[in-house]
Order: sequence, then structure tokens, then C-alpha cells
Amino acid sequence: MTRSRAQDMDVCGVTAAIAVIDGKWKSALIWQLASGPRRPGELRRELPGLSEKVLTQALREMEADGLVHRQVHDVLPLKTTYSLTENGQELSQLLDSLSDWGHRRLEGLAKTRSAS
Repeated sequence: MTRSRAQDMDVCGVTAAIAVIDGKWKSALIWQLASGPRRPGELRRELPGLSEKVLTQALREMEADGLVHRQVHDVLPLKTTYSLTENGQELSQLLDSLSDWGHRRLEGLAKTRSAS
């Protein structure tokens, strides 16, 4: 899915929503940020396998999409934190429901396989 679909007024709402969280790490980043502001280093430690380059790219895209707020604190050395915006918090709540559905589906699949 292309990034332009996140702001395309001619696509369905589901497509526009999925375009915003498309990618391997964005839903995990939203999940981490839902519990409070984080520094980039914290996010990398909490998500093993996430490179600094990919983290930076994902956070920039999420900031551009209005999901994440980037705050640079005026201290030396510079300290940057990321937090969810209102839109990001709303999306996080919606993803919680989607996660619940996914777990129920997986449980159903497991029951079906064990009955076979």
C-alpha cells in the first residue's frame, strides 16, 4: 500500500486507516506509546530488531500523519520524546478492539485444528 493513500480523499476509510499503520513496526510503536511518552532509545530497546533508521522513518511518517507528537526538550544533550496525539490515542483504542478480534480468531483456529 502506498503512503499517498493515507491522505487520498477518494479511497474508502478502511484503506485510509490501514495506510497509516501499514508496515511492520507502526502498530507496535503505537502500542508502546499508548502507555506514555518514550525516547527513541527506549523504543528500540522495547522492540528488538527495529533499526534506528527504520524507527526514525516510521516516527516521521507517523508524525506527518498526525499520530505522534515529537517534543525536543531544551537540555544538553538534546532530549527528544515521542507521544501519541489525540488521533494516535483514538487509533490505539481502535487497534485494541482489532487485537481482541485477532486473538478470538486465533483461538477459534486453534480449536478447529485440534478437533481435526
